[in-house]
Amino acid sequence: MPAPTRTRVLAVCAAPVVALIAVAALVPLPFVIAQPGSTTANVLGQHKNKPVITISGVATRGTSGQLRMTTIEATGPDTEIGLGDVVDSWFRRDRAVMPRDAVYPPGQSDREIERHNVAEMKKSQDAAAEAALRYLHRSPKDVKVELSLADVGGPSAGLLFTLGIIDKIDGDGRGGDLTGGRSIAGTGTIAPDGTVGAVGGVSLKTQAAGRDGATVFLVPKDECSDAGAELPKGMRLIPVTTLTDAVASLKALKDGGSVPSCPA
Repeated sequence: MPAPTRTRVLAVCAAPVVALIAVAALVPLPFVIAQPGSTTANVLGQHKNKPVITISGVATRGTSGQLRMTTIEATGPDTEIGLGDVVDSWFRRDRAVMPRDAVYPPGQSDREIERHNVAEMKKSQDAAAEAALRYLHRSPKDVKVELSLADVGGPSAGLLFTLGIIDKIDGDGRGGDLTGGRSIAGTGTIAPDGTVGAVGGVSLKTQAAGRDGATVFLVPKDECSDAGAELPKGMRLIPVTTLTDAVASLKALKDGGSVPSCPA
């Protein structure tokens, strides 16, 4: 009577698996769920009735167009994420499931994480001001830059801050706007020497930018593949590795010249 024996063995083996699945469905998992965030912060404009960029010590110019910084929204470090949440998000284009430790420093409280993100934003703003003034050959002793966007954490707006400072002081260098009047979004860290760094979450950021009307997206070159994964229809990806790359690409785009693109 081999068949009944095999049936009993299968039933016995399946029971622990079913039990594990049932337990997993109830136990919080160490993941964070992210989705496209806001792109309403135009660094050339105002945020909460205050200019995002304030410059003193040098003449500034009016600007048209927009430089929109992009964000993602993630569940908090203490949010309980269950198996159902993970499965649902895994199959959605507008969600990403990430290990909690990859998003939040382990062992830190919500308040400590908030302080860390604010500190990273402040470092990003300082680096942006230094990179912009270096690019323009202006002395920080004469030109003061104040950046006001304290309620958004992290370093990923560095490139956009830098381009905003350049546009307000020098534009395209010929009296026109660096943006060419377009709504341009992007992401990327910035170092004082102008190096652009990767940030993560770019496929969610391109979705947010497309949703809010941006037609051009500046992306760190190493993240081209991720940025193109869920690219909104009609959006143009421009890869950059340095501030010089970014400025040159925007000028070429404005003039109808040759502009780099991410590999297909």
